[in-house]
Amino acid sequence: MMRQYELVERVQGYDPDADETLLNKAYVYAMRAHGSQIRASGDPYFSHPLEVAAILTNLKLDDATIAAALLHDVIEDTETTRHEIEDLFGPEIASLVDGLTKIKRLDLATKEAAQAENLRKLLVAISKDIRVLLVKLADRLHNMRTIEHMRPDKRVRIAQETMDIYAPLAGRMGMQQMREELEDLSFREINPEAHRTISERLKRLREESGDLLREIEQALSEKLAENDIEAAVYGREKRPYSIWRKMERKQISLGQLSDIFGFRVIVETIDGCYRALGFVHQSWRAVPGRFKDYISNPKQNDYRSIHTTVIGPHRKRVELQIRTREMHEIAERGVAAHAIYKDADGKRAANGAFPLPKESNAYRWLRHLVDILSEGESPKEFLEHTKLELFQDQVFCFTPKGDLIALPRGATPIDFAYAVHTDIGDSCVGCRINGRHAPLITELENGDEVEIVCSKAQTPPAAWEAFAITGKARAAIRRATRMAVRRQYAGLGREILERALERHGHRYSEEEVAAALPRLGLKIQTPEDALALVGRGELASRDVLSAMKVEGEAQGGRRASGGPLRSIGKAMRLPAVLSRRGTEDRRGAIPVRGLNNTLPLKIARDTGAVPGERIVGILTPGEGVTIYPIFARTLKNFDDEPDRWIDLAWDVPENSGQRFPARIKVAIHNEVGALAQVTQVFGENDANIEHLNMEAGGPDFFDLEIVLEVYDVKHLNRIMTELKRKSLVSSVARVTGDSASQS
Repeated sequence: MMRQYELVERVQGYDPDADETLLNKAYVYAMRAHGSQIRASGDPYFSHPLEVAAILTNLKLDDATIAAALLHDVIEDTETTRHEIEDLFGPEIASLVDGLTKIKRLDLATKEAAQAENLRKLLVAISKDIRVLLVKLADRLHNMRTIEHMRPDKRVRIAQETMDIYAPLAGRMGMQQMREELEDLSFREINPEAHRTISERLKRLREESGDLLREIEQALSEKLAENDIEAAVYGREKRPYSIWRKMERKQISLGQLSDIFGFRVIVETIDGCYRALGFVHQSWRAVPGRFKDYISNPKQNDYRSIHTTVIGPHRKRVELQIRTREMHEIAERGVAAHAIYKDADGKRAANGAFPLPKESNAYRWLRHLVDILSEGESPKEFLEHTKLELFQDQVFCFTPKGDLIALPRGATPIDFAYAVHTDIGDSCVGCRINGRHAPLITELENGDEVEIVCSKAQTPPAAWEAFAITGKARAAIRRATRMAVRRQYAGLGREILERALERHGHRYSEEEVAAALPRLGLKIQTPEDALALVGRGELASRDVLSAMKVEGEAQGGRRASGGPLRSIGKAMRLPAVLSRRGTEDRRGAIPVRGLNNTLPLKIARDTGAVPGERIVGILTPGEGVTIYPIFARTLKNFDDEPDRWIDLAWDVPENSGQRFPARIKVAIHNEVGALAQVTQVFGENDANIEHLNMEAGGPDFFDLEIVLEVYDVKHLNRIMTELKRKSLVSSVARVTGDSASQS
């Protein structure tokens, strides 16, 4: 275990201005706070925060971060409070430690919910001070290095969480070395057999290759030196997980992998990067399709480098990364490369803090991630959004104005539209890729120029969520879908309330509804909230009228709610307010202008309903209104629930071209050609069969139950009349729900 003076010396080795007193004080306090606590390995618990601090010294972090690392578990695992930490070490360190502390005693139903809430808290803390993330990543790295001491089931769960969340977070912050180690340690637990197989293969390759790595390093160095390019060349073996991921992505076997080794060429200037690339390509043949310029187009985590693959010395495929020393520092340490800010005189800033520069891509991405936290209504959604945002592989596309948009591989124009702006995504109706019209589900490729076509009348379809792969796009689509459904229910609620007021001789006034909200006794903030509840069937219109202090008799001399029922037609029973009106007086009815309107209406499947028929609606809480024809026997099930009855009237213009479903029952003789006679009538009369069910009605008959799509009741009656004339048709009837009404 590292001693106190050794830790201080390590920090002062890269930061001579480090506060020695602060480090000593944090070391002693944490050691005493954890006292006799023991880890699963049997080591003193204090060894863990000490190792976390040691990892952060390798990243050359400031003294406040090192102190926070030493103290990061004292609030969670000891009796220490944030107030004590703030008194002893100041608000800066207390804020860091608190950001790393899990939410305790939180009454959440599932482990997934607890994980989501703790991750939410962590990300919010990270957005305020990125050092919280650096300590958390070091904490997770040390836990993964010692994970063998935990139970097998717990090891797999922690490893999967590391692979899903923390390794990608390290990558998005540009900390490639830490990301690779976290991935590899996780891979060893998640898929031990694959890890073992690849490790053994690498060991054999090492033995077979001998000094090949050193020979290639030397050949590259000599070739660059011959051309007056000062460069350092480093060879490295790829990690097992990196190899596994490549095998999975390219669908190749381990034996087919030829680029196990990678080389980094470190030069002094950007000009030197391109000069080195030119000489490398002149000397060895480049592999087509394996060139990427991340200097011209940096990744979203600020990574910059030139990638190329050549057939190098000994005819081996050689992967090269060419970069400057500054780029290499950022590639390895990521945001930690910003660890110690200096003022104008070159001294460390007084508070030691190092929020990322405003122009940092990693900073912008992190702020964006925190912005979408509120989009997920459930822990599952939140975790999904977070994981979707932690992508690695990217494609770079352009707007028509030349702005660069980085997206995950596999992204579509839908993702592109939302990456530009949420309003662009919500109003998107089409796109042009490289000047040509293309489907919105087209997978984008590097260099594509994407133009989004918008319409103010557009609302994103819920089905888009299946084609979007970014968290931002999916979150926005879900939000727009929820808002569209809410608007539908609010529209229906307004229709219901307007009709109810009309029956009492009043006109609808949003101001009167707003004034009545406090009297409803519910947490309703706006009139639209109340209308949506009415439309969803969760708030009765009579309760709103009562809150609005609307009194008086409904038209016709009786109140709108309840009253005796009487018969209309052959088998129809309606609440009095509906039954008193004949088929002509429909002034208070809600108009039904088709099924593609803005109201949440649907037609009853057991009967169907078509324009020209008298119809009513049954309001089901949370599902909207189901339309029934007045002869539907199913309606008797709602006799005792008058508040659910909604008066409806068709308002579909003739020749609209829209078809509506009607369920009919046809009995045919069991003879050759009977079914053909039925379908011939449908075809000749421009009707469409949506559904057909055929059952034996006896030895001589078959019963057909058909959902037929027709324009209106005249169209339906003409078809039914022609069916009756057919010699092999015995009877035709409308299905009323539990029996048939002969036509």
